[in-house]
Amino acid sequence: MIRRLRICETKLVESDAANAQIHVYVNPDEAEKRYLIDTLKLDEHTLNSALDPDELARLEFEPEHLAMILKRPRNYSSADSFLFKVESTGLYLFKDLLVIVVPEETPLFEGRPFNRVRDLLDVVLKIIYRAIFHFEEHLRVINMISGELEQEINTSMTNKHLLNLFTLEKSLVYYLNAISTNGKVVDKLRTHATRIGFSPENVEFIEDVAIENSQCYGQAEIYSQVLSGLMDARVSVVSNNLNVLMKTLTLVMIGIMLPTLVISVFSMNVKLPLEQEHSLVPFWIIMALAAISVLVVLGIWRHKKL
Repeated sequence: MIRRLRICETKLVESDAANAQIHVYVNPDEAEKRYLIDTLKLDEHTLNSALDPDELARLEFEPEHLAMILKRPRNYSSADSFLFKVESTGLYLFKDLLVIVVPEETPLFEGRPFNRVRDLLDVVLKIIYRAIFHFEEHLRVINMISGELEQEINTSMTNKHLLNLFTLEKSLVYYLNAISTNGKVVDKLRTHATRIGFSPENVEFIEDVAIENSQCYGQAEIYSQVLSGLMDARVSVVSNNLNVLMKTLTLVMIGIMLPTLVISVFSMNVKLPLEQEHSLVPFWIIMALAAISVLVVLGIWRHKKL
């Protein structure tokens, strides 16, 4: 699928014209790939990299265009089961054309930065900024989810919530790698600003993007270290909760077994050393002994502070 947009009065608007300034290819089919490779002379490997979630972010200078692979968070769904994934985005900048290749439909041009764009270089920088901001949004969500899981773990006797926490930690490792490689792309853009043709305003915006990406990386690193550092303690909490439950159940079973033993002894088919004819006294004596056995267990429980 292909979307076309153009810059109209500093805003991006949809366009049906073939000569639109921005072409967005969403999971291109074979015919669209052949057009990009044969007509626009995109490198086949670089094009496939835009659809590969494991590809690293990078910047390459081709004879007729600038090729960039950018990392951004993948749209999260409940089917992902707490695993936040990363996807690649390909940006191919020509003199009067920007080709964007994404593996799935994603909101590339949302947010306040796109309310005012000057040229295609400005669009590229704001797409990078939007990707960084998207990472920051996901990091806030991950932090919120991890806090809720920690509360669940405090009272949990199963590994369900602990495994979810492990999945979040795995997501942060992917995010750290993606944010780090995006930072290298931003640094390369800053180094080759003159060659690419950035204006002084663009260069100033690149500096802001670099700072934002550095802060995003630091935030992800802190969350990852906190989750990793406290994971052993949380495993111990789950194990301790299970031990406390088993100990409580054991004491309850002992408390039930003693009165049962007392009643069973007096229920045997033997003559009791008590007067049984026309009297309820033996019954109440047996019940009292059973109750006393329960009180003895409770007393030992309290004395030992079990």
